[in-house]
Amino acid sequence: MYAILEIAGQQFKVSEKQNIYVNRLSGDEGSSVKFDNVLLIDNNGTITVGNPSIENASVSAKIISHLKGDKIIVFKKKRRKGYKNKKGHRQYLTKIQIDSIKG
Repeated sequence: MYAILEIAGQQFKVSEKQNIYVNRLSGDEGSSVKFDNVLLIDNNGTITVGNPSIENASVSAKIISHLKGDKIIVFKKKRRKGYKNKKGHRQYLTKIQIDSIKG
């Protein structure tokens, strides 16, 4: 059984007991979250598609930890001009574990 849901503008394919990284969510570590914007549910071959989302369907998850992603380096250079620009970025992420899919 799996579901496709939307979290903070991004779509994720999730199944039970799966750990995923999403953009930082508000909430403490160990607390539970509920996502109501479920777009598709596959229950052992029976597919339910929402228009745009499925009513009375939800996915509950538990916040495992808040962390930062890998560093991304953005480097710009124009040859023979003396122009160099180096910037770094680390995205704030939340690791969640999917507990149950209802729908």
